[in-house]
Amino acid sequence: QVQLVESGGGLVQPGGSLRLSCTASVKIFSFYIMGWYRQAPGKQRELVATVTSGGTTNYADSVKGRFTISRDNAKNTAYLQMNSLKPEDTAVYYCNYRPLVGEYWGQGTQVTVSS
Repeated sequence: QVQLVESGGGLVQPGGSLRLSCTASVKIFSFYIMGWYRQAPGKQRELVATVTSGGTTNYADSVKGRFTISRDNAKNTAYLQMNSLKPEDTAVYYCNYRPLVGEYWGQGTQVTVSS
């Protein structure tokens, strides 16, 4: 069973930055997609960004140019660098890991953007 441990959430002022980390409890497979999703109160969970094992990235239009997803295969970890944060980025952020078979979610980390 794969467990994903997220960290790095918190309270930040508009325009600030946060870096989220997601570490898998086991060695990740050679072929996978890792991603970050978020869910704001009263809204559906939405895609934020994904990265493949080969390094191909994909972003939601709302975060392009502000967020950067990356991964470190040796550390079984994915990162989400969030810059120029806006109040509308406030949500619970979830890590997602999809190897060739199966799908795993982290427990979520709260990100609050407020002055």
